[in-house]
Amino acid sequence: MYVAGVIRNTAEEVRDVVRAQTPTHSRLRDRLVGIALATIGVDLLCAVLALIFEHNTKQTQITSFGSALFWTTTQLLTVSSSIQNPISTPGRLLDVMMEIYAITVVASLAGAMGAFMVKRGAEIDQAAERAKNAAERHHVHGTIAG
Repeated sequence: MYVAGVIRNTAEEVRDVVRAQTPTHSRLRDRLVGIALATIGVDLLCAVLALIFEHNTKQTQITSFGSALFWTTTQLLTVSSSIQNPISTPGRLLDVMMEIYAITVVASLAGAMGAFMVKRGAEIDQAAERAKNAAERHHVHGTIAG
C-alpha cells in the first residue's frame, strides 16, 4: 500500500514536471531540458574531435564517426565502453575534459533534484497548512452560525 502511494505520487510529480504545472515544476523541467540539450551538443562535438584526433593514430579503435560517437556517449554516461580509450595526446585530453563535464552534469542534476524536492516539500506543507486553517475557519464559522 505504501509503495503504491509512493509510485503514484512520483508519477504525478513527473507528469507535473512535464506539464510545468507550477513554477517549481517549470524550473526543474527547464534545467533538465537545458542539461540534456547541452550534453547532446557536447557529445556530438566531442565525437567529431575524437575522430579528428584519433583517425590517423595507429592501433586506435576510433575509426569512424559511429565509433567516435559510441565512445563519447559511453564516456559521458560514465559507464565507459569496450572501445579502447584514445591513444593520441589530444584524444586523452578530450577524454579527461569529457569526464569532468560528466561529473559536473551529475552534480548539477543532483543539485537540481535536491532543490526541487525541498521546494516541493515546502509547497506541499504550505498547502496542507492552508487547508487545515480553512477547515478550522469553516468549523468555527459553522459553530458560531449554528
